[in-house]
Amino acid sequence: MPARIELLQEGKTIIVHVRGKLTVDDYLQFTPPIEAAIQQHGKLRMAVVMTDFHGWEVAALWEDVKFDLKHFRDIERLAVVGDRAWERGMAAFCKPFTTAAIRYFDVGDEAKAIAWAQES
Repeated sequence: MPARIELLQEGKTIIVHVRGKLTVDDYLQFTPPIEAAIQQHGKLRMAVVMTDFHGWEVAALWEDVKFDLKHFRDIERLAVVGDRAWERGMAAFCKPFTTAAIRYFDVGDEAKAIAWAQES
């Protein structure tokens, strides 16, 4: 499975694990629980953990942009976890699409990334 989510702090923090190439079907699977958590809690904290990640199919990239624009103010903190130089650049790339505090972590620091995302 290329994507799965994990809910922490009763859904206030969401960890999105991605692997391989994301598809539209992946977004159809993991956006409803995220949107439900936003409805329940308001602003969320997130970590996106990329393992052997190869990007998005074109249609999935469009779904990602739509999600980001719709939830521009709904994410407080976003930890980006990866192991490639271009994934580090994604932290900077995301900034215009959200009001969240964003920070990149190397894959070996996943626990630190999740702890940072959960901080008040």
